Amino acid sequence: MNPANPAIELLTSTLATFLQIYFVLLIVRILLSWFPQVNWFDPPFSILSQLTDPYLNIFRSFIPPLGGIDFSSLLALLLIQVAMGLF
Repeated sequence: MNPANPAIELLTSTLATFLQIYFVLLIVRILLSWFPQVNWFDPPFSILSQLTDPYLNIFRSFIPPLGGIDFSSLLALLLIQVAMGLF
């Protein structure tokens, strides 16, 4: 990163912060999926679902659940971690 360019520094720090927040949202979404009583149509769960499901659905489309466990979310988290490591 070039510290002489504040615009690039602002952009990368903003992107890093976004990835950290999104990572936490994904963790919360994955943990809540273990509780069958969660109603994904009621706020705040519907908002969380709307924010995270488009990204998770990318991986769900080619990694099917095995034995009722959704391993696609692990790959989704791994890719976010890799992206966070770039900053």
